[in-house]
Amino acid sequence: MSSDNEKAETRLSISGMDCPSCVVRLEEGLKDIPGVEEARVNFAAGSASVSYDPEKVSGADLAGAVKHMGYSAVESGTDAGDGLTRLMVSVGGMTCAACVRRVEKALEAVGGVDEASVNLATNRAEVRFDAGTVDLAAIRTAITDTGYEFLGVVGDRAGDDPIEEIRRREERELIRKLVFGVILSVIIFIGSMPKLFPPVQAVPISIRLPLLFILTTPVLFWVGDRFYRGAWKALKQKTADMNTLVAVGTLSAYLYSTVVMLFPKVFLVPTAAGHVYFDGAAMIVTIVLLGRLLEARARGRASDAIRRLVDLSPKIARVIREGGEYEVPVEALVPGDVVLVRPGEKIPIDGVIITGTTAVDESMLTGESNPVQKREGDDVFGGTINRTGGVTYRVTKVGSGTMLARIIELVERAQGSKAPIQRTADKVAAVFVPVVMSIALAAFLVWYFLVPGAGFVQALLIFVSVLIISCPCAMGLATPVAVMVGTGLGAFSGVLIRGGESLERAYRVDTVVFDKTGTLTEGAPRVTDAVTAPGIRKDELLSAAATAEARSEHPLAEAIVKAAKSMEISPEEVSEVEALSGLGVRAVTDNGSLLAGSGELFSRSGIDDGGLFDDAQNYRDDGKTVVFVARDDILLGFIALRDEPKPESGAVVRELARRGIDVMMLTGDNEATAEAIARNLGVKTVIAGVLPEEKAQRLSNIQKTGKIVAMVGDGINDAPALVQADVGVAMGTGTDVAIEAADVTLMRNDLTAIVEAFDLSRMTMRTIKQNLFWAFFYNSLGIPVAAGVLYPVAGILLSPVVAASAMAMSSIFVVGNSLRLRLSWRRRMRRSADNAL
Repeated sequence: MSSDNEKAETRLSISGMDCPSCVVRLEEGLKDIPGVEEARVNFAAGSASVSYDPEKVSGADLAGAVKHMGYSAVESGTDAGDGLTRLMVSVGGMTCAACVRRVEKALEAVGGVDEASVNLATNRAEVRFDAGTVDLAAIRTAITDTGYEFLGVVGDRAGDDPIEEIRRREERELIRKLVFGVILSVIIFIGSMPKLFPPVQAVPISIRLPLLFILTTPVLFWVGDRFYRGAWKALKQKTADMNTLVAVGTLSAYLYSTVVMLFPKVFLVPTAAGHVYFDGAAMIVTIVLLGRLLEARARGRASDAIRRLVDLSPKIARVIREGGEYEVPVEALVPGDVVLVRPGEKIPIDGVIITGTTAVDESMLTGESNPVQKREGDDVFGGTINRTGGVTYRVTKVGSGTMLARIIELVERAQGSKAPIQRTADKVAAVFVPVVMSIALAAFLVWYFLVPGAGFVQALLIFVSVLIISCPCAMGLATPVAVMVGTGLGAFSGVLIRGGESLERAYRVDTVVFDKTGTLTEGAPRVTDAVTAPGIRKDELLSAAATAEARSEHPLAEAIVKAAKSMEISPEEVSEVEALSGLGVRAVTDNGSLLAGSGELFSRSGIDDGGLFDDAQNYRDDGKTVVFVARDDILLGFIALRDEPKPESGAVVRELARRGIDVMMLTGDNEATAEAIARNLGVKTVIAGVLPEEKAQRLSNIQKTGKIVAMVGDGINDAPALVQADVGVAMGTGTDVAIEAADVTLMRNDLTAIVEAFDLSRMTMRTIKQNLFWAFFYNSLGIPVAAGVLYPVAGILLSPVVAASAMAMSSIFVVGNSLRLRLSWRRRMRRSADNAL
């Protein structure tokens, strides 16, 4: 097994999967390839994520293996994992192997390119290069100078996503075949029902039956070819799947009808009185195909989150070069470029503002509707909207390194993941089809041999109905479509969830542990009180304190200076400053010397406190830090500061407690300060004085008591604790460390998002359970009914056509129920907005 730094990961777009059995077959087939460490196939997304050792197997080998298993595969993205950047680009104009070698040589001739591999069949070039010396413009130039077309980066959001292109092509094919199938099926149905349509009786049966046979044949073998090809693939691998059920059922009706037409005496049926089931076979194929089309469209809607995220990225940027403004494609930008953005325009790519101030709508990243004020030195992100002022900024990240690209990658990864609850469904589906075929055969034998008067025809219809109604598509769609919808909704609400496993664990959380600084609190101290000695004004106290602290970079000093500025108090000119290590600061001005610092400093200096030292203790007991201020050894008073709780912290703690979740605080701060904040917020359990490296161990101790723990922190110094927790939740701006360490990343610095994350998990898991219940309940009920168990008591039998309709509706219900999650989530968010108002 390869080590982490040798591991690579590729994403394959797969078409041709028809049911959960395909998922199991593909996963097992990929895992059997030497060098493959892990393979996760998503039926709903039509994709596979494969982790492998690049020294033993390549992405192209994996795609070839999938094709060998009978499916279509396109490699849609890789992460080299070896310090180099791996890029897949589309190349136009290649016609032969000589073209391939020509493009490869041109790319490998670019300084910094380590390897180039061109595939004629897919018209794609995979380039591995050092991003520090090579940019996209150089790769584009190498291709175009050789006489070929550069058609964009595969997975670059300015171009077509291969998965979406496959889906669109499949949908067009389904529509074309469905229209053809519906027209012929209606004609076949009319021709099979002479009693309902008297004009049909004028056509002799010797002509009518061959006509029905001729019309039915293309419906089965062209309109429904995917079912028979899928069944053949499964048969070659000595397995059975959903296609097997449809193929065996429809072929049974078709072959029986063909034999009746050609050799009526085989079943002792006179030709004039014999009834054929060409109409049933044709209508089953058409109805199942209709269900497949509706599924494909619904699954496409489930992946809307990716397309909507892609659409956020602008295509053109206005770059300042050589004193002029030029419009260039966004993919041509490189780090260091200076970009101009006018009011109302989208910010093309990530960077840092160098001139101008503005307000930026970052709701696409954070879910927060209020614009964020930006000024020189602030970060801006591609896809956000510049609302008020024109700014110029320097590009810092391009391509897959941008925040939007990282979010898209995370959502794609999440949507391709599996929740643990799905593994149960996968195991059931793997043995489901053989069991169903056994039940269908048993039902046939019972009806043929044991039911008086039933005969071969009735037994055959029972056999076909059991096969058709039992197709397990609903089982395969129950979990992945709900996960796709749930993670997509989270992305647009500023809640990034790693995938199905994280969703399921979040649903089970019973204990939430908060870091204090920057999570429950604002993360920086601010002045809360200014207590003066007799005869001293507050503005005089603040002026003296700000003057003494003006040159200090200590957080307390910065907070005091900021408070003075907010009251339009200007510090005095300072001629000399002396830092008193660990105690405070001494400054000299034209108006005398100033002293600012701790009570210990003032005790050592022998300054009369006038009783203020005792008063200050009350503020310390409330978790505040006290800074005393004196001028010429005369005490002016003291200033109290505290890292204040965020406005929403108390409400969030109370809401979690209302839901029966234990809330704890884990902090490196001293116990007195931590306890004071905890009392204020209603947190009952406090673990204080903990070093960052000790936090993970403290969480482990909590987990050993049987708790399912979520850790909420800032995602940087809390990274080990986030990994240790059952669910790690990173607050704030979604840094690289946060995204990598956490199961859930909250893109806005607002604690209410943690409640949203738990609600989304709960709603998604409820939807998954509803889907699985319906899928299992439907099959558990439908198969016995189709087998005829209700016939002795109620006279109820299902025709194969009704069974096909019920099977298709089962899958549509599951997908529709998953999409309903959108409406439920929107109602939840509207209620939250109304309550906030």
